[in-house]
Amino acid sequence: MSTTALLDRPTTAAPVRHLRAVNHPVAVEAPTAPTPEPAQPPAGRALPAGTAPRGFALYVGIDEAKAAASGVNLGVLVDALRRTLAELAPSAETYATVALAPVGSGGRDVDVVRLALHEPSAVARTKQEEPEDEEPASGGVVVDISRKRVLIDGESAAFTFKEFELLQYLVLREGRTIERTELVTSLWQGATDEDAPGERTIDVHVRRLRAKLGRYEDIVRTVRGVGYRFDRHADVVIRYGHGTPSPDRF
Repeated sequence: MSTTALLDRPTTAAPVRHLRAVNHPVAVEAPTAPTPEPAQPPAGRALPAGTAPRGFALYVGIDEAKAAASGVNLGVLVDALRRTLAELAPSAETYATVALAPVGSGGRDVDVVRLALHEPSAVARTKQEEPEDEEPASGGVVVDISRKRVLIDGESAAFTFKEFELLQYLVLREGRTIERTELVTSLWQGATDEDAPGERTIDVHVRRLRAKLGRYEDIVRTVRGVGYRFDRHADVVIRYGHGTPSPDRF
């Protein structure tokens, strides 16, 4: 089920439990003392000098099966949280994203979410637990997403940042054809109309990417009239690592 479908689903189909916005005014006596200073962080969590809070992140660990058992789905939960926040703090801005993991992977849901979304303390702890670098494969292609590198027949390929981003985007959506327009909007987010490349410029990037892949160039397939697709071969290894970016977002 796509995340778009989740968010478009009417919330009335699955009533939200335990997530209720404040829908009536609460009487509060007018303060008699001067307005207090902003709350300070808890002891031991002093803010670095020259910084100030700008928001917060709430990491929620739950999969669709557990949500369904509670009579909701992920889209309903996101919508309920946004509605509650809109009631409590109308000026707040929100952004939601979903973390994916391989089917059957272990670990607590919330830990998987924190790693996938690059929560600093979770990533730092994981790096401390990582073993020494793996021996590079002697042949074939290794797309090492965790270290942002590509090995071809055991040698590191000189990919530019944008070329690696392009390959990574296709790899994370293995088997799905990606339209050129999606590549432009996803890989050049925030770019102005003048800075964002045209769809034909994507073809140029793909040609350069294939040239560097050499005899393995056909792992990036052209779907005529549509876009491009990553097809894994027996001689292609993908190393995802911890904290691999999630391909699907709310």
